Amino acid sequence: MSRLSMNRLSPRRLAAINATLLCALVVLCLAPIPGQAAPQPERARGNYTMVSGRVQGSNTHGLYLLDAANQELVALRWEIGRNGLVTIGYRSLTADAKATKGTR
Repeated sequence: MSRLSMNRLSPRRLAAINATLLCALVVLCLAPIPGQAAPQPERARGNYTMVSGRVQGSNTHGLYLLDAANQELVALRWEIGRNGLVTIGYRSLTADAKATKGTR
């Protein structure tokens, strides 16, 4: 808008425009976002078992962590260069059980 047309707008008109813009902003902020993920269910508190053993295809040992409550297994190994544990793999035992149930 030019300076001339801004001077012609009455204060009531400006207040109405501001109120309309504020309402539009409130509607946009409160509207749900399409495709927004549903909240994840809470995980059960873990019930862990740790076992050491050889890793297939390697001459090193690994550390296997089983979370019995959530039916998950993680394989780890110690890496000297990093001076820490590195993940070898992860398995969902629930998904594996469902997959093998269909093959029998």
